[in-house]
Parts: sequence; C-alpha cells; structure tokens
Amino acid sequence: MAEITHWADVVADEVLTKDKKHLVATGITPSGHIHIGNMREVVTADAAYRSLVDKGTEAEFIYIADTYDPLRKVYPFLDESYAEHVGKPLSEIPCPCGEHKNYSEHFLEPFLEALDHLGIHPKVYRADELYKEGLYKEAIKQALVKKDQIAEILQNISGKTPVDGWNPFNPICNECGKINTTTVTGFDMDAETVDYSCSCGSSGTVSMVGGGKLTWRVDWPARWKALGVTVEPYGKDHASRGGSYDTGVAIARDIFDYEAPHPIVYEWIMLGKKGAMSSSTGVVVSISDMLKVVPPEVLRYLIIRTKPEKHIRFDPAQPLLTLVDEFERLQANEDANSYDKRVIELSHAAGLCHTDIPFKHMTTIYQVAGGDFDKIMKIVERAGYDAQKEKCIRELADNVGNWLEMYAPPFVKFSVMEELPVQTASLSDMQKIFLAAFSDIISQMDEISGEDYHNLVYSAKEAGSELNSAIVTAMELDPAEMEVNPKELFKAIYTSVLGQQSGPKAGWFLSSLEKDFLAQRFMEASKYRP
Repeated sequence: MAEITHWADVVADEVLTKDKKHLVATGITPSGHIHIGNMREVVTADAAYRSLVDKGTEAEFIYIADTYDPLRKVYPFLDESYAEHVGKPLSEIPCPCGEHKNYSEHFLEPFLEALDHLGIHPKVYRADELYKEGLYKEAIKQALVKKDQIAEILQNISGKTPVDGWNPFNPICNECGKINTTTVTGFDMDAETVDYSCSCGSSGTVSMVGGGKLTWRVDWPARWKALGVTVEPYGKDHASRGGSYDTGVAIARDIFDYEAPHPIVYEWIMLGKKGAMSSSTGVVVSISDMLKVVPPEVLRYLIIRTKPEKHIRFDPAQPLLTLVDEFERLQANEDANSYDKRVIELSHAAGLCHTDIPFKHMTTIYQVAGGDFDKIMKIVERAGYDAQKEKCIRELADNVGNWLEMYAPPFVKFSVMEELPVQTASLSDMQKIFLAAFSDIISQMDEISGEDYHNLVYSAKEAGSELNSAIVTAMELDPAEMEVNPKELFKAIYTSVLGQQSGPKAGWFLSSLEKDFLAQRFMEASKYRP
C-alpha cells in the first residue's frame, strides 16, 4: 500500500514545481475577538511554511493584520458609543478597554501572544503602517489609471456591475475620518494626491501615502505584488466562483503584472452545534481562551490532522477530552505509520511545553489536590511522572483548572470530602465489609499503584483471594453462594471519599490520594452507622 502524504507536504511539493523560493502569507481583520476558526488559516499557513523549510526551501512566513479596514457595524460585544466610529479604519478608532494603542491592537495583541504560544512566528505587518509607509503607492497609481479596466474585470468575473462613481481607492475623509463614505473626484499623479467628496458634506484632498486604501478586491492582489506572496490560505468564502480570489487572479495578472499565489482553500471550524464561528455573530471561542484550557500542541493537532478542504467540528466540553486523548495516544504510539508521525511532528513546534502526564489524569490530580500546585507536584512524583518539567506541569495544571471552570460538564467534576460523607449511610453491609478489608490490605502495603488498586478491587470476586475470603467470612456465607460485583465495590469507594456513586478512573483517582488517608477513610466508612 502506498504511503499517504500529509496535505502540507502535498502543498509544498506543488508550489516547488513553480519556484524554489517562496513567501507564505496569512492575514485576518482584527475587528473582533480572533477565534479558533481564524486560527485555521494561520496554522494552515504555518504547516505549509514548515513543510517548505523541511524540504530545504528558501521560505518566508508573514502575517498581515488588516488594520486599515473600516469598522462595519457596532458588534454585539461593543458599546453603542462605537456607532460614531462605524466606517472609520480600525487603526484610527479608540481601544475598547483603553489599554491599547487603538481598536485593532485591542484584538490583535492577544492574538499575536497566542500565536507565539502556539509556536507560530511569522513576520507581522499592519496594513495601516504599510499604507502610511507608501508600500501601496504604485499600486494605487496603477489602479486609479486603470479604474475602468478593473471595473470590467470585476463585472466579467463576479457578475456584479460596480455602482456609479465606483473607484478602486477609498480616501479617508479629513473631516469625519470615515473611509467608506467618500467618492473620488480626481487625482494628481505628480503630487500623488487624490481628491474626494464625502457624504458628511465635506470634500478635500488626501495623499496616496496613508490617505486611504484600495478596496478589498484590489487591495489583495496589490498586496501579493508589493510583498511577493507566493502561497496563501484563505476561507471558502473567497474561493467561491467569481469570488475575491478569482477576481484577484485577473487583477494581479492584468493590472499588476503578477502571478497570483498558490491557493490553499480551507473550510470553517464549527462550534459544536452552533455553526461556523464568527466574531460578528458572537459564535466564538477565542484562541486566547482555548490556550487557557488545552495544550497548544493539541490545538495545532486539531488543524493539522484534517485536510483544509474539510470542515472541523469543535466542542470545548467533553469532546475536548476525546481530542486530547486521541493526540496523546498517537504521540505515544512508537509503531505509528509515517503519516501519523508527520501529523505529530507538525503539531509540535519549537518552544512548546510538553509533559508525559495525560490530560485526563491531570483532571483527577488537580481535583484531588484542590488546585494546590505543591500538592499536585507531590502526586505527580508519587505517580512516577517526570517532575523535573515543573514549568510544563504548571501549564498543564493551569489548562486543566481553567477547563474545569469554563467548559467541563458537571459529571467530570468532584471534590474529596474532608469529612466522611453523609451518603455513606446508604452503603450495604457487603460494601462496608469490603471497605474494612480493603483498608486492612492497603495499609500493610509499602507501595501501591493505580493498577494495584484496580486489580485489588477486581480480585474481590475471585474465590480464595484475600478480599473475597474476608467478605465471605464476615458475612458468614458459603463461598459458592456469594457473588461479588466489583461495580458495587467501586461505588462504595467513590461514596466514602466523594459522596457520590461514580468518579474518575479508579486507578488514577486512588493513586492520587495518600494511602494512609484512604485506609483511614475506608475503615471509618465501614464502621459508620447513622
């Protein structure tokens, strides 16, 4: 059977047939919370870039924040006072919290911090700075001169006729500061200026350097040419027939004399049953929030394991544990095939913290320790994990603590009761006899692992075992007539420690608790009479 090639390597092989030097670009408009749906674009770009580098290619990786785009509306997460800023470039609007340089930085800065945490390190550009530095000046001149040709391209490919007065350049009004309410009335190539009138009633002149921006369908191909982009992922909305990529290809070729970059079209990430994530609708889980609850390599894995053209359904509650389990099993599989090994390789990145403690086990350790990190470390050492990676263990513990608080379903949560739970009164005689015998046995053992605890409980149903014999003797029954159900014994354990009939994986749970505490609690429960 032929080996499967990972999609990122397929992309790299395809673009290497065109050239041996490449620039991979990605970009997002920071108009709202940048969520894990947006993360798909950046991780996809990073995977393609890493594959090119792995193949010995001279490659660069950039991220462009579209900070010069206008604020489209007052989003649900904004105060109504932002109504006066609708239409202004994001970089020219006040920060919602007052702690950042402007509106766009309010959403961009935490996103860039998240990228660093994910091991993604592109060179970052801000669109407002690129326009103000004059990067687009020549493209603006060409677009203004070839306005009618661009309009014809847009009409022929998109099927939409540009409105009367349409222009590929949007000046920023000197009076109201808005970029989507102006109309170009003329331009001076020598002075490098553009004249405009605005719906606010004013008119004026702006420079081609920072005085406005190209419309999106022209801005995108102009950016390809100005920065030398050769590879770029984008969402399926841009990939529709007659969409912005199709028009971009023609504008890049016919207006800017540039070949469009190799496309990587990706599908949406769906949030549980709520549908596609969107900042404007509020259906989001921000990358920053996700990095609070799950290791960064698992978030990378969420994207890396699936071909870009297939949608991903993500649920941060119970299904998140399944995702983490899948990643951990694949990572631990020494016999994994080359494809799976490549998936894990691309999911890792330099600087990412890693520990050998399974996420699910840490959910048990964390709750047994009550979130106390010193207690967590003692349990980690007792469980035989590498306790030297304290920084990584702390990160994992923080992830688990946040997940338990923010997304964990109720049945996952528990608390070790400081006093004997009142629910112990419901235990049967056999359950109490079992707890007494169990207490005697474990108190005499020097070392006891989670597997030891698990095996001991199951040994109670085997005739002749120490636990079985103790139960038979105490109940004064004929061994042949007595049946011991381990499920009922586990219920006794959880009831006496947690006050509930079920709990986390028994081996991990019991080995996380002090042996002496368990022996005393079980004996106390066995003697309890309401």
